[in-house]
Amino acid sequence: QVQLVESGGGLVQAGASLRLSCAASGRTFSRYAMGWFRQAPGKEREFVAAINWSGSFTSYADAAKGRFTISRDNAKNTVYLQMNSLKPEDTGVYYCAAATSYSSTLRQYTDWGQGTQVTVSS
Repeated sequence: QVQLVESGGGLVQAGASLRLSCAASGRTFSRYAMGWFRQAPGKEREFVAAINWSGSFTSYADAAKGRFTISRDNAKNTVYLQMNSLKPEDTGVYYCAAATSYSSTLRQYTDWGQGTQVTVSS
């Protein structure tokens, strides 16, 4: 099990950038694949991006491709989500999550952070 704490959310204007961070506790962080998900008001939680344990593989939702970049630093037990060219439709609570295998499927993720709010104004 790993405990996750997200940070870096905020209120920005359309076109701005944000970098989300997710700090993990425990010495087994490098064994986990990590993912970012988001949930807009009234909508289901959806996949944004995933990265395998070493950082050699990444995947993105279509809405995130070309604008978002997921990365990780296993020495710091941290995973990041760099978000550029933000749009109002990117608004939501962003969650990081850990899984024992690399996946874009929400139910494969067993450990979740509390989320960080991202609001993009037009």
